[in-house]
Amino acid sequence: MKYVILIHSNPQPWGHPTSDFVAEHQALSPEERASLEADFESVMQEMSDTGELLGGQALGDPADARLVRWHAGRRKITEGPYAETVEQFAGFFLIDVVSQERAEEVAEKFAGPGETVELRPVAT
Repeated sequence: MKYVILIHSNPQPWGHPTSDFVAEHQALSPEERASLEADFESVMQEMSDTGELLGGQALGDPADARLVRWHAGRRKITEGPYAETVEQFAGFFLIDVVSQERAEEVAEKFAGPGETVELRPVAT
């Protein structure tokens, strides 16, 4: 079963890993930050070893986005970001796992203070 893990964040300034730039994450103790990083690195290594990790990519600053919309009968390109929101789309990981339960187990390791992780099945 393929899933995409979507990372939503709003680091100031924009940077990766996004958690390094999010106030809620920065407020954690060094030990708490190290524990979260170890959890993430562990699941990444495990998924690489088992072939569950198909790919992923961090995304650039939403301020550099361009939007293409249909307006007045033609396409129009405008500057982004797409939405004025508290969180922006920061990156994604594509995984192939045996069950929804496994996908949820993996996605939990991606969630951190000040960020939202969305787990969504890939349409077949």
